[in-house]
Amino acid sequence: MPFFFLPILLQAHDPEIEAVMNRSRKQKQEQRAAAAAAATPATAAPARDDGKVPVPAKFAAPFQACLDQAMESPDAGVAFAQKWRIEGGSFYARHCMGFAYARAERWTPAIVAFEQAAEEAERSGEMVEAARLWAQAGNAAMANGDLPKARSDFDAALARGLPDGLEKGEVHLDRARALVALDDMKAARDSLDIALTQAPKDPLAWLLSATLARRMGDMRLAQAHIARAVQLSPDDASVALEEGNIAVLTDHEDVARAAWGRAVKLAPTAAAGKAAADNLSRLPAEKPAG
Repeated sequence: MPFFFLPILLQAHDPEIEAVMNRSRKQKQEQRAAAAAAATPATAAPARDDGKVPVPAKFAAPFQACLDQAMESPDAGVAFAQKWRIEGGSFYARHCMGFAYARAERWTPAIVAFEQAAEEAERSGEMVEAARLWAQAGNAAMANGDLPKARSDFDAALARGLPDGLEKGEVHLDRARALVALDDMKAARDSLDIALTQAPKDPLAWLLSATLARRMGDMRLAQAHIARAVQLSPDDASVALEEGNIAVLTDHEDVARAAWGRAVKLAPTAAAGKAAADNLSRLPAEKPAG
């Protein structure tokens, strides 16, 4: 098949962009869910089955109240957190303040609040909590477009010794996103490889890995990793779009046509679906059977 249209085709929409956007949109909900799940009253702080450390009892109720305020009104959440911090809310108050600012998409003060919370957690000897807060600062920096700070904050999170597992994998995945945006493909590849080991069930990790492999010209790796993404998330239009992108570059026009068609059906009005429709329009007409 002719490939003269491919540079335009593959630049029309990068699935990584939409995946990152979707991840950013989900970030607030994920942060809130993680924080609420952590706010389990406890007189001590043993690790739970999921590896998270419960919030001590003296902080649990005000922390949850602060989160609830931030969900209803970011300004009210900030005010609650500021008052609580003065009254001895420790790094939990700054954590909630960062969450409230992020809810309002006020990324610069959110970064400051999360970083200050991380530093205070470190002074309290809570290194795992500090790591989580550095990671949240990194995500706020990503949302703010400050990629060097995002990379620095993700590096700080990983340096604090997160335990092996999904959480560490997600931080490496976020770090890889920042590194790709900074055009440091080799370092991004290293972080993605770790993310795939630590979070092997995250389809976004396999999607971004396949996309990066395509960009770096490693089509065999791209094919293998997009296949895994399709297996984990068959109804994701961004995954289907990238499956088509990789297929057309490896001389599998029939696979590309089917994948792009699936993306259009899954999300006809989303960026991935529209890009897939555009890609389909550029393919030669199918020859009639027989």
